[in-house]
Amino acid sequence: MSFLHCWRAMWGIIGRELWRFIKQRERFISALVRPLIWLFVFAAGFRAALGIAITPPYETYILYEVYITPGLVGMIQLFNGMQSSLSMVYDREMGSMRILMVCPLPRWFLLMSKLIAGVAVSVLQVYVFLAIAWGYDIRPPWQGYLWVLPALILVGLMLGALGLLLSSFIKQLENFAGVMNFVIFPMFFMSTALYPLWKIQESSMLLHTLALYNPFSQAVELIRFALYGQFNQTAFVYTLVAFIIFMSAAILGYNPSKGIETRKKGAE
Repeated sequence: MSFLHCWRAMWGIIGRELWRFIKQRERFISALVRPLIWLFVFAAGFRAALGIAITPPYETYILYEVYITPGLVGMIQLFNGMQSSLSMVYDREMGSMRILMVCPLPRWFLLMSKLIAGVAVSVLQVYVFLAIAWGYDIRPPWQGYLWVLPALILVGLMLGALGLLLSSFIKQLENFAGVMNFVIFPMFFMSTALYPLWKIQESSMLLHTLALYNPFSQAVELIRFALYGQFNQTAFVYTLVAFIIFMSAAILGYNPSKGIETRKKGAE
């Protein structure tokens, strides 16, 4: 296959996902409502938990910008990654995924194109969220809106690859909600999205260890540092390695000769 064939196929997949996203306005709204509720309502309750007793505007700056806002950005990308896995399961049940996978292009290229489409949607959602937060006087340096873009792309790829991996296990839409809750909520609450790591350590060493090695924690830290023009090398390497592992496992799971479904039939 020529480069032109690959290019057209990739943009066909991306265009389809973007068009689906545009047509499903409720998906866009729901993706924003969840973090906005945390930002405007629940975040105030974390003042006591964080032990911050600084008069405004510094209290708002420390609590909302440095701690809460990057975590909510990660929340948007986490839920979007899981939403992408839902669309994969739906496409498989409807038969469109089977048509896509039998085309002559490499399977890894098709999955990567789906992943890039999901990342594009999540980045769009994040910037709309940041624009609304800017109106609420949560304003990182203007350069941060550019510096954070590479971090958002990498984090989106990692979480989207996790969604692809999960979709290779989920065979029916009815099972999606349980699996999503089993993955999303532990990853989110056992991370540094809402609390700094040192505060978690004061509460529980077990939670501190889980949060430290949680890929979502490292993703949030990568976003948090990038918003303020800093590069967290540890978080970058951790997120990159997690993406490679998740993506490799997802490609294996969707391989008809080595995939999960084939191994299940062989076991029977």
